[in-house]
Amino acid sequence: MTGVETSVATGNPVVIIGAGIGGLCAAAALAGAGVPVTVVERQASPGGKLRTVDCDGAAVDAGPTVFTARWVFEALFESLGERLDDHLTLVPADRLARHAWQDGSSLDLWADPAHSRDAIGNFAGAGEARGYDSMRAEAAQIWNALEHRYMEAPVTTPIGLAARFGLRGLPEMLAINPFQTLSGALARHFRDPRLRQLYGRYATYCGASPYQATATLMLIAHLEARGVWLVEGGMHRLALAIADLAASRGAVFRYNADVREIRVTDGRAAGVLLGDGDYIPASDVLANCDASALAAGRFGAAAARAVPGTPPAARSLSALTWMMKGDASGFELDRHNVFFSNDYAREFAELFGQARLPSAPSVYVCAQDRGWATPPSGPERFQLIVNAPATGDGRAPTPGEIETCEAATFALMRRCGLELTPQTTVRVGPAMFEGLFPSTGGALYGRVSHGWRASFRRPGSRTGLAGLWLAGGSAHPGAGVPMAALSGRLASAAILSARASTAPSRPMAIAGGISTRKATTAASA
Repeated sequence: MTGVETSVATGNPVVIIGAGIGGLCAAAALAGAGVPVTVVERQASPGGKLRTVDCDGAAVDAGPTVFTARWVFEALFESLGERLDDHLTLVPADRLARHAWQDGSSLDLWADPAHSRDAIGNFAGAGEARGYDSMRAEAAQIWNALEHRYMEAPVTTPIGLAARFGLRGLPEMLAINPFQTLSGALARHFRDPRLRQLYGRYATYCGASPYQATATLMLIAHLEARGVWLVEGGMHRLALAIADLAASRGAVFRYNADVREIRVTDGRAAGVLLGDGDYIPASDVLANCDASALAAGRFGAAAARAVPGTPPAARSLSALTWMMKGDASGFELDRHNVFFSNDYAREFAELFGQARLPSAPSVYVCAQDRGWATPPSGPERFQLIVNAPATGDGRAPTPGEIETCEAATFALMRRCGLELTPQTTVRVGPAMFEGLFPSTGGALYGRVSHGWRASFRRPGSRTGLAGLWLAGGSAHPGAGVPMAALSGRLASAAILSARASTAPSRPMAIAGGISTRKATTAASA
């Protein structure tokens, strides 16, 4: 019997390091397949970046705030005989977001594309409404080309992706426009610089600059146009629901437990050593962390050789965030709001070219108590996000630089008509994000998506060390809550396939990608 077969036969669990969204989805899928699972998380609760902070007794979302691609999560629950709606209350958002500029103009985008088209026409003219139609059609084409061939499938090379399209599909592959920048592609659709700025912002969803990111990222506009939902109780409820799903199938969670080392036996990951000296033997180890934490040796020398890290120059953006409880007046907020700087190109030149906080930042404001049928009364919960360089492990922004950026941020919102009066504030910057997610410099999205090769440089589920697997936003298929969820599903499928190949008497899975229910693709207007 081989070492692999011995490990599987002993009944040791799959140990998952980290209860971020990728690890949680993998835990649920593996436990649902009858595999023993132990999740080790150094924080006190699940979620990873999908976390909350306390502001004067109020839980404020301190990570991702936009819930999209609900079909990814529906498929996970349905695969285990459950319904997502029985575990989570989701309310569709009629208005996707409000956008404002310092010249007093503003534009709302809506779940109904015809409503958005009319709004853009009233905002910038009939020509720009037609540009919205063409942009939307291109974004849908990119999404449809990549959804099953790339995002839901195991990592591949450019040649491998071309093979998935086949000769007849090569025109469709080239239509994903990987060699043009997002800003350049948007200029083909919009003449109004405000609309190019608005849709260029989608590059920041994966921590990139619209002036360097590939035009393929236009697909994010299509993803958001297919639906945004509000999560009752906040986004952290999603993590709790998936953790409960995994636990109901037998997964064991150990919180406040830090992994010191991934132990290797006979050239294979065989368990984890915790900070308190406890050792957990494992049949497989799934690292739901940034690949750079492995590569930097935070889990031992053997694991460090298993996967390449991200060099500082290739990191995605970090952020300067404020979670607060307070009062708002002036500008009528919705759940998601964006206030734009006057010079977007300068903003990203400072972020990536000079590795400094922007002197005149754009700011995203999540008004967590807005969007419901009943408007809030009294103090509200807010999260503010300004893009920042991922220098948390080097020359992080100084307190003085942070104060200057904060003053510029609040001044921008006042010029757009919004007055925020905080009562309680928790501020987090690149250095604190580095502490939460080590060896990243505070980068929140793994490797930056600049250039057509970037997507192929993300590691896949399988690492160079047998028995060690990877999931999370730094892995394929990329950053963001839905993509991290898919990475967990891909990793669990790969583990199940490997176990089946070494235990022929008990086949547990088939090789390949994952199966999710095909969502209805929005038609182009």
